[in-house]
Amino acid sequence: MLFGSSLPRLQGSPSFTSLAGVLFLGAWIGTSTFAPGGKAASLEGKGKFAGMILIPAGPFTMGRNDGPPDEAPAHEVFLANFYIGRNLVTVADYAKFIQAKGPSGPQGEMYLDVEDPDALIYRQKEGWIPVNGYESYPAAELSWYGAVAYCQWLGKRLPSEAEWEKAARGKDQRLYPWGNEPPGPDLAFVGGFRGETVPVGQYPDGASPYGVLDMSGQLWEWTRSAHEPYPYDPKDGREELSAGGSRVARGGNAASEMEGLTATSREIVTPWRAETGHAYFGFRCAASGDVLM
Repeated sequence: MLFGSSLPRLQGSPSFTSLAGVLFLGAWIGTSTFAPGGKAASLEGKGKFAGMILIPAGPFTMGRNDGPPDEAPAHEVFLANFYIGRNLVTVADYAKFIQAKGPSGPQGEMYLDVEDPDALIYRQKEGWIPVNGYESYPAAELSWYGAVAYCQWLGKRLPSEAEWEKAARGKDQRLYPWGNEPPGPDLAFVGGFRGETVPVGQYPDGASPYGVLDMSGQLWEWTRSAHEPYPYDPKDGREELSAGGSRVARGGNAASEMEGLTATSREIVTPWRAETGHAYFGFRCAASGDVLM
């Protein structure tokens, strides 16, 4: 279903970034490559942004009118350019954070459920290390607070659900990251049990238009956004880390039904679920793209 220019337009950022600025930024701190299958060119970050992809500024259609009520109405949102991780944060990545900060935060908030073997990170004499053979699997059994703290530790942040959706579906209103065809074994890790995962980046044919991987299946991904109804408005408090209520996760997991695997699907996560670790929640980081860091 296509939506025309009559869609309401919302501004997802306080300032607009010109196309010239985006191209200049990409030329300076990124390299242009093509996503698998001849998809749109992607700008890969360097230095602090290594392993991330620059999503250019501009409008996209968020939500859809032919799906679950929580995904409607479809509406146009403008986002400034931003970076997002090509891959999910891995067990090896997260183990480094736990080694540096410990499994809980300064207020006692859980960063890692150390009592659950699905965490795949355990303590040895030399410190917190990944379970051998699982280093490249997506990190799990971590709370929303752990995901927030990890990204901040790197000088980054969790993506908003608007940023996540644009990175997943681009501007052509596709239903899945790779297009409109249902998930298959060559496109995403689906059909498993909830909490079952595989090493990240194993499905290049399922990449988003920008070349971002594993945005459908594997495990739900934390966003910074509190759950509020559409239309999306970043100024209504939903992007505040201190916002109360439920959070939104995206992307589905290995056991999700088709509706849960779309680029528009919104998983509502209650506060008590967000405070604890689960084997079927992971994340990737984002960063503002209009600031050289």
